[in-house]
Amino acid sequence: MSQLRLLPSLFGAQATRFLAARYISVFNWRGRSSGSPATFPGSKGGGGSSYMEEMYFAWLENPQSVHKSWDSFFRKASEEASSGSAQPQLPSVIPESRPTVPGRTSKLVEDHLAVQSLIRAYQIRGHHVAQLDPLGILDADLDSFVPSDLITTIDKLGEPFYDLQEADLDKEFQLPTTTFIGGSENTLSLREIIRRLETTYCQHIGLEFMFINDVEQCQWIRQKFETPGVMQFSSEEKRTLLARLVRSMSRFEDFLARKWSSEKRFGLEGCEVMIPALKTIIDKSSEMGIENVILGMPHRGRLNVLANVIRKDLEQIFCQFDPKLEAADEGSGDVKYHLGMYHERINRATNRNITLSLVANPSHLEAVDPVVQGKTKAEQFYRGDAQGKKVMSILVHGDAAFAGQGVVYETFHLSDLPSYTTNGTVHVVVNNQIGFTTDPRMARSSPYPTDVARVVNAPIFHVNADDPEAVIYVCSVAAEWRNTFNKDVVVDLVCYRRRGHNEMDEPMFTQPLMYKQIHRQVPVLKKYADKLIAEGTVTLQEFEEEIAKYDRICEEAYGRSKDKKILHIKHWLDSPWPGFFNVDGEPKSMTCPPTGIPEDVLTHIGTVASSVPLEDFKIHTGLSRILRGRADMTKKRTVDWALAEYMAFGSLLKDGIHVRLSGQDVERGTFSHRHHVLHDQEVDRRTCVPMNHLWPDQAPYTVCNSSLSEYGVLGFELGYAMASPNALVLWEAQFGDFHNTAQCIIDQFISTGQAKWVRHNGIVLLLPHGMEGMGPEHSSARPERFLQMSNDDSDAYPVFTEDFEVSQLYDCNWIVVNCSTPASYFHVLRRQILLPFRKPHLFSPRMIAGHVFPFQLIIFTPKSLLRHPEVRRLIFCTGKVYYDLVKERISQGLEEQVAITRLEQISPFPFDLIKQEAEKYPGAELVWCQEEHKNMGYYDYISPRFMTILGHTRPIWYVGRDPAAAPATGNRNAHLVSLKKFLDTAFNLQAFEGKTF
Repeated sequence: MSQLRLLPSLFGAQATRFLAARYISVFNWRGRSSGSPATFPGSKGGGGSSYMEEMYFAWLENPQSVHKSWDSFFRKASEEASSGSAQPQLPSVIPESRPTVPGRTSKLVEDHLAVQSLIRAYQIRGHHVAQLDPLGILDADLDSFVPSDLITTIDKLGEPFYDLQEADLDKEFQLPTTTFIGGSENTLSLREIIRRLETTYCQHIGLEFMFINDVEQCQWIRQKFETPGVMQFSSEEKRTLLARLVRSMSRFEDFLARKWSSEKRFGLEGCEVMIPALKTIIDKSSEMGIENVILGMPHRGRLNVLANVIRKDLEQIFCQFDPKLEAADEGSGDVKYHLGMYHERINRATNRNITLSLVANPSHLEAVDPVVQGKTKAEQFYRGDAQGKKVMSILVHGDAAFAGQGVVYETFHLSDLPSYTTNGTVHVVVNNQIGFTTDPRMARSSPYPTDVARVVNAPIFHVNADDPEAVIYVCSVAAEWRNTFNKDVVVDLVCYRRRGHNEMDEPMFTQPLMYKQIHRQVPVLKKYADKLIAEGTVTLQEFEEEIAKYDRICEEAYGRSKDKKILHIKHWLDSPWPGFFNVDGEPKSMTCPPTGIPEDVLTHIGTVASSVPLEDFKIHTGLSRILRGRADMTKKRTVDWALAEYMAFGSLLKDGIHVRLSGQDVERGTFSHRHHVLHDQEVDRRTCVPMNHLWPDQAPYTVCNSSLSEYGVLGFELGYAMASPNALVLWEAQFGDFHNTAQCIIDQFISTGQAKWVRHNGIVLLLPHGMEGMGPEHSSARPERFLQMSNDDSDAYPVFTEDFEVSQLYDCNWIVVNCSTPASYFHVLRRQILLPFRKPHLFSPRMIAGHVFPFQLIIFTPKSLLRHPEVRRLIFCTGKVYYDLVKERISQGLEEQVAITRLEQISPFPFDLIKQEAEKYPGAELVWCQEEHKNMGYYDYISPRFMTILGHTRPIWYVGRDPAAAPATGNRNAHLVSLKKFLDTAFNLQAFEGKTF
């Protein structure tokens, strides 16, 4: 026997037994439907032939009693046996007892099954031994990927199903419907079958797709790669590919290395083929109707992508290397390899308009993934592109980050959710086979860095990056897959990193053998150019002229870059809002219209909010009570928190403003207060969103429960808000402190986005906050963190101009509010859209149970307290602690001696209003009272600002809980004791006598 020699380049001895037994036993597995080859387990009697015999005798008795594939198989086997003199004809009658099938017929059937198993083995496991590593040093030990329990199974079963002999190599076999290697031929010799399978699955392309549980999709991939001659390129296509490689490597990367040899640029050397790869994906997608492509990527290769894919002006890239340039924009700016870009141009391959947007990204690898997806979803929404046929996303990843960063999984997890799907993304992994200095064996537990994609049934195409034609073909198929099935796909460019992590890094410290091989490695451009010259596709002179041509382009751009004196970050904006700002990027005015609306509009919204717009829709009895309560509030001209939110959203929808609310359980609301989606109690999955039934021509309202993710979902909503200023996009944390798992998005994008990238964003974060004895994890939204990152100067008393109220908001990086009334919440939500610019808003609301409030924001203050000379203490506070203070003041009878002032907006700090309030009570002692611990909450933020306003003559005393490590107690009694303690201090008018500040 010589089975091992049939597969010399595919598997070793142990693995060959694995293929022989394992895959024959799961041949065409489709579940255990009776009489189907799918059920062929090879179990009865210890061998597969007995099962086959049962199917054969059943077929002889009645061909319709077996699966149609068995019927087809036996008919063909009978024809072959009857036509060949060496094969006896199969029996045509059923014997009284089941005799043994003649040996040669049994051999014929088993050989065909073995061939089908062999084909399936290549399809499933061929990628493990494909020649993917351009360095040739990849450990391809197959046995390390074969579980030990399967090896045991192989040893137990032996080789009864895999009895192909060397004499069978030139025998013709019928090809199954699960392969396309035959092209127009239905039969091939075993020798040719193996050759074609080797060519398809074991060369420079490794395919992972057989885990996909969709037959049509698997067949589509097989046809794209197995059909003979599919990877044929015309001379023109080869010349275009060569030209793109020249631009990617020879001139751009080499040009930067020559001009700025000591600068970090995170070049693409070792994976220059990524540029033609991305351009191929864009070209193919444009051909299939795509008009807008949104890209996200890390720093490696970003400048190259900006220059040769997005087509950023080279002089603007080159001037980024000049340290003497003066920044024209306020803010910090960012390093050149983090910047983004937006560009509309003609795609030369299709002669169609294409819009390309490369989203700016921080150093936090993969953080941009959900942001890109959110922006893509929004662009699809505004274009009415529900199927993703006009707008798509491409994400470029590094191998180590793709395997190691959890946000990759969170982003994949959104890919098929109705309110988050972008209808497929093309993922391109730049697989350097190293992460900074860490080898793959230390960086991941999976065979490939791309294994995370298997969770969403995304096909994974591994390809040797030193084979440009293989790369281009794979990328073309990937683009076609995405536009055919609207599902994710991964292209794994197995390459290397010619330099260290950056151009100043020495990789020989940690990977000496790898880099010795890299130093010997011939660049891919030279390899491919030599190939085309040898085959006569181009001449050496043409190749050199192409190099000289792009060299001249770079030199001319370099000369122009020297004339630039000012650096404009806004030229790198990834999400412009045409018409929203002036041409210079400034707001058109510094005024904000009134946020109030007519009462009849409020009444109409309240009426709809308390009704069920659909007929024959049965709601829960408990919800009926809630709706009756809303109707009653509307009649009485009062609102609670949920109804105020409803009215704010509804009024914006009336004005054509799209509203999107996302987060965990937001449809009902964590506190069962919202109920924006009604569920029919008798019809499964029948729902109603009354908010979308307010007016015939209103803007659409989207409310969607998210997956149990904060990092990915907040990033998604941030990206969604980037697409247009004419939308109110809100993300609600289930509890305020849950935002800490999305801290990267908050720190790197929301807080600093405008300063780094001149990017406005109106995302609203709803962070429920309040000390209610519910434990450390459900209490604090950590307002101190947001206030610490606020950019207003605590020591600078502002100059008050006519437009100060609005300009102060424009100058801040975000707005932090802690609303204590539904009315405040209503007006702040509307102000977010009415402002002539966009700033992130951070709310720390917690519903104030049992309170309803008037429609308008009117706070009634006892007249006796206004400038009352007997007021001895003025307490400043924010949020719901106000109600505890009012209740305690009444209980102690101190209404005439203690005044209480609330701060609804904390940052930017209302210097002028605080000054006015303090001057009303010139002799009063000033106190800041908060329910949070002293080292948390607001005190550290407000204290120096009070000092700036009032100086040292009127200190602001602290009243609240003592410093602590945890934000709250989980013991209800301890909570109440600490509450009573600081309330007693707040109203003890002798508490600070004799103390120094």
